[in-house]
Parts: sequence; C-alpha cells; structure tokens
Amino acid sequence: MRQQNLRSVTTRGERARIGLKAAFLAVSLFGLGLAAQSQSASAQVVASLPSATQPIGDIGAAKPIQGWVKFCETFPGECAVNLAEPTVIELTPAVWKTLTTVNMRVNTNIKPVTDLEHWGVVDHWGFPNDGEGDCEDYQLLKRRMLADAGLPRRAMRMTVVIDELGEGHAVLMIRTSQGDYVLDNKTSSILPWEKTGYVFVKRESQMAEAWVSLGGITSPTISTPTTTANR
Repeated sequence: MRQQNLRSVTTRGERARIGLKAAFLAVSLFGLGLAAQSQSASAQVVASLPSATQPIGDIGAAKPIQGWVKFCETFPGECAVNLAEPTVIELTPAVWKTLTTVNMRVNTNIKPVTDLEHWGVVDHWGFPNDGEGDCEDYQLLKRRMLADAGLPRRAMRMTVVIDELGEGHAVLMIRTSQGDYVLDNKTSSILPWEKTGYVFVKRESQMAEAWVSLGGITSPTISTPTTTANR
C-alpha cells in the first residue's frame, strides 16, 4: 500500500487527525468488551453462537483481482498461506464475540470512500490508516486485527461477490466449524454466506497464494469482476 501517498495539500492539523486515527486503530484489540453501537450487532456480541450454516465449496482456480496482486507485492505476509494453520476456526462464544466486535469496530471508525476519490485510481487495496477506505480496505484491516487476536489467517479469506447493486464488492469470509460467515462493511451483523443476498464469485485459496472460483457467475449478463471499486 502506498501509505506515503497522502494528499500533498494535507495540513498539519489534518496530519495530526490522521495520526490519531491510525494510533486508535493500532490498539485495535484493546477494549473489545466495549458496548456495541448497533442494536443488531450488539445482540450478536452477547449471543452465545449463531445457527450452523453450510460451507461454500470452490470449483477450481480463478484469476486474482489486480489490486490484490499489487497489495501482496507490498505486504507479502498478508497474502502468504501457512499450511500449518487450520482451515477452519473452532467457533466458540469467545471467538464469536471477537468477530462481531472487530467487525463493528472497524465499520464504525472507517469512513467509506471510493479508491477513485481516495487515490485517483479505480481499485487500490490497502489498509485504511488515514481513517478512510473502501470495501476491501475494511476487510483487510479486520483480518489483520483478528490475526493479531490469534485467529488463523488461513481460515479468513478475502472474497469477491456481486452485491445488491450488481457491482463487484469485497467481503471477508470466516471459515468456521459452524460453516462460513461473512464480515462486511455494509452491515455490522455477521451473516451466513447464503443469507447475504450476494452472488459469490471467488475467494483467496487456502492452499496457495492464489484464488479459487466459487461458481457464482451463471448469468450471461454478468461478467467476472476485475475490481472491487465500490464502497
């Protein structure tokens, strides 16, 4: 990520604001027990466990998103697959609380902005260190925070979907012993993948630094997204 590419017109006051936001996010895992600000998400935090769901299988290789490729060149550790890690997370009440709180915390504190507005390019994957970002930036930060909390990165896969607007959108798929769940910046409720209303296109592989198809493209009027260029 080009963290140095903050706008040249940024004032010292703005830099201080950005630094404070980055510092706030840097202590991401402290205070996870704070009260939720969303009623539905708050209910999830105190709930024991969600109902079990079915995992979604892959059907072969898929072409990576170009923004992801460039991101991996800058942050190779974020994309590397450790085969010693488990492919699923044992879903306990404590893990569920961590998932729901991190999802809500990031959604609350990051301002949505498109990559075109933010960076002047259609699709740029990175961390929202200045407090702003679009869909994939939210999910990448969530995964980093969850990995720092001890959850296996291999079970947390960046995933591309077609959203309710018919556009490419990035979510974070959490593969658990109860099935596959989705962390999304459009809602602070964590949903089973089949209840999101999205068409699931592809996700990061759990076996290599690559992507696999989820078989979601069935309509001839919808093409496989090459970017995740919405908020």
